[in-house]
Amino acid sequence: MKYLQTEAIMGDNDSAEDAVPSTQKVELHLAELEQQLAKLSPNAPESEKTQLELDCGYALLELNRFDEAWSLARRVFDQTLEMTQWQQAVEACDIMFQSEQPDSIPALAQGIWLSVTFPIDPELTVAMLQHLIDETPDRSDGAAVAAAVANYIVDIRADENSRENLLFFTNQLLGQVARRHSQVEEQDIFDFWVQQLELDDPGKFLPRLATVLDVLVSNNWWYDKDKLREQIPD
Repeated sequence: MKYLQTEAIMGDNDSAEDAVPSTQKVELHLAELEQQLAKLSPNAPESEKTQLELDCGYALLELNRFDEAWSLARRVFDQTLEMTQWQQAVEACDIMFQSEQPDSIPALAQGIWLSVTFPIDPELTVAMLQHLIDETPDRSDGAAVAAAVANYIVDIRADENSRENLLFFTNQLLGQVARRHSQVEEQDIFDFWVQQLELDDPGKFLPRLATVLDVLVSNNWWYDKDKLREQIPD
């Protein structure tokens, strides 16, 4: 999985140290990306340039160069939004969130709204919702809502190649949230918990997620949601 950091992925490494790329390796990778950008043909697709810039942003995060990562991602976000490149816009929000800046939480909310609204890679949508869960207090209903939305998005969007693994991940995520929220351990109690919080009804939990996002951005959306809704594919 590209976006999700799971125990299974970490388990592929020989040690915890191996899971963290060396600074030198990341710096070399960043230099290579910057060279590719410099050599890019003026006629190259804009999306190719944008993806290289996003890759640079993720490398800057690994180097803890957070101010630079934020500045790059904020600029790329505006460009991708104008080009209706929703997937890349969400990746830019992901970088901004991980940049640990004053507006990182609002950036996460902007990205979650886009990732739920538009049919992008469901794994990226789940990763954004996982960020929200990690930022939410244990007993908050917001984490439960985010986990339910993650499971729902995978159910309706994932293709046959990724569906099983992603559903397993989101089901585990929902179970973890249930334990954090209400110390739920038994299956029958879990089923009751889901029903009580109306996590089995998209008509209920999707509007609740929208309310959570409104709170996080403090009504300072970086785009007109109504205008963007007009561009949702049929």
